Amino acid sequence: MSEHTPAERPAMPEVDRLAANRAAVAARRARADLKQRLRSGELSPLKALNDSANPDLPEATLRVSEYLQTFPAVGETKALRALDELGISPRKRLGGLGRQQRQRLEEFVRVRSGVDETPGRPPLTVLAGPTAVGKGTVAAYVREHYPEVRHSVSVTTRPPRPGERHGVHYFFITDEEFDRMLAASDLLEWATVHNRYRYGTPRGPVLEAALQGEPMLLEIDLQGARQVRASMPGARLVFLAPPSWEELVHRLVGRGTEGPEERERRLETARVELAAASEFDEVIVNDEVDLAALHLINLMLKSD
Repeated sequence: MSEHTPAERPAMPEVDRLAANRAAVAARRARADLKQRLRSGELSPLKALNDSANPDLPEATLRVSEYLQTFPAVGETKALRALDELGISPRKRLGGLGRQQRQRLEEFVRVRSGVDETPGRPPLTVLAGPTAVGKGTVAAYVREHYPEVRHSVSVTTRPPRPGERHGVHYFFITDEEFDRMLAASDLLEWATVHNRYRYGTPRGPVLEAALQGEPMLLEIDLQGARQVRASMPGARLVFLAPPSWEELVHRLVGRGTEGPEERERRLETARVELAAASEFDEVIVNDEVDLAALHLINLMLKSD
């Protein structure tokens, strides 16, 4: 029998209480940062799930319900429905999952993300990089010289420009149709451009190409690439880099499509984007367009 009743039990020393509070605050901050990295695509959900087996990492203390809500278009209701189907308690944390629960959750993540269980080519190759690096030029070269590669056609709410064809350059849809695609999780990534029109990458054609074993290329910006990583962790992300900073400035100035203020703004953005190269699976230096395209094709057509 304890020599202290609950009312008589000594209180925690003040120094211990403060240390415990600091530890709790640090843990909450670590989990908040983890969820932000998952939402932005900087961290893939499969890696987070694997890392949660380490009790010293914040992934281990993240509730499964919170983990699921970092997925695109998954709110509390969808997360709870998924947990019910998986037989996992909403209060369960990733680090506390049993072996079978972890297997079921991993299978759910793989299916939702379009990750093929069998080794081979990634279901999608994403080409991204800073402004003026030549992403569009390299993608156009691939389209012209390598017909075996499929290209993802984006949807947009803006009207077509002269010469643009529906289903070739873009799928031109209404805001209502775009909203329905978002609600149904039919977009791998999306963004609002210039606070006006929305653009997005349809999920269906990418999964269809993956099922048929056809290589597909998607050319987007850095934020879109991060969203794809969150939505489809099996995708290969390729960063297109300039030969040098001076060459990037030369290309931006040389194309003459921006004024001095806009050019400086784009260069500031480019500095930030160049620092994100380490997030990508591969880096290709765009010194010569044909060589960069060949390097890209070799990556896309080889099996891992």
